[in-house]
Amino acid sequence: METQKILVTGGSGFIGTNLVNEIKERGHDVYTVDLLHHDLENYKRADVRNYRQIEKIFEEEGSFDYVYHLAAEYGRWNGEEYYENLWETNVKGTKNMIRLQEKLGFRMIFFSSAEVYGDYNGIMSEDVMENNPIKDTYQMNDYAITKWAGELMCMNSATMFDTETVRVRPVNCYGPHEVYSKYKGFIPIFIYNALHNKPYDVYMGHKRIIDYVEDTVRTFANIIDNFIPGEVYNVGSKQEWEHEIKEYSDMVLNTVGIDDSLVNYHESEAFTTKVKTIDFSKAIRDLNHDPKISPEEGIKRTVEWMKWYYRIED
Repeated sequence: METQKILVTGGSGFIGTNLVNEIKERGHDVYTVDLLHHDLENYKRADVRNYRQIEKIFEEEGSFDYVYHLAAEYGRWNGEEYYENLWETNVKGTKNMIRLQEKLGFRMIFFSSAEVYGDYNGIMSEDVMENNPIKDTYQMNDYAITKWAGELMCMNSATMFDTETVRVRPVNCYGPHEVYSKYKGFIPIFIYNALHNKPYDVYMGHKRIIDYVEDTVRTFANIIDNFIPGEVYNVGSKQEWEHEIKEYSDMVLNTVGIDDSLVNYHESEAFTTKVKTIDFSKAIRDLNHDPKISPEEGIKRTVEWMKWYYRIED
């Protein structure tokens, strides 16, 4: 494929860092936008909440073929405690990107989340959101609601202004370049606490699929090779790799080399879907989605990265 000029918003974040590395390796001309004060080639500091800051990038750098819009406030509890930031970034920020898309005509890949499925009890295929009333896909937190609002805005813009967008719904992505905070997913929380001998909570009976970031970004990078406007894709790992959250905790403990004495076990977590069974067949069909890294191997690699990042010696 010929070289494409690509902008990645949120490109210094966890998924963004890995994605930028992947698409650069494929020979594309990549520009990154985020809030850090980097002095890197093709990096711009700008806040998607401020239309003029983003517009200036296009004025200075010219047009882009594709924009990967990852910039967002992440996480359920982060969204509850800092809801102003969440709504301004995830909704207003996305609207700013869409307005520029309507004006300039670039193709966009919008990063939603599998959280949009909310408390749906069946298999979470992409058409669930189209074929079921909202009461059956009850989004149980503001983070999920803002991501679904972003998808609705993309679809509305496509209808009204013929913009071309592909939406993706990542599923429990984890791996190197994800630093700890209490608002992150359960894998980095488990690993960080296990490495620092700090207690953490495990809720019994909850099952999830996790997806190693190297697999994830390879699929995201494939989108521009088969860009189908209006499509939406779940992106996660293999169905046979689904485990109970306790099993993931055991993998972390085994890798770190400690017992489970620091783990606090609970029956279940309130307001949280117990089992999320997600269909990835569309991404396999259209995007050559083919996860290679098993949970055991991915956790091992992530533990090693966190040891390096936090200067923890064996």
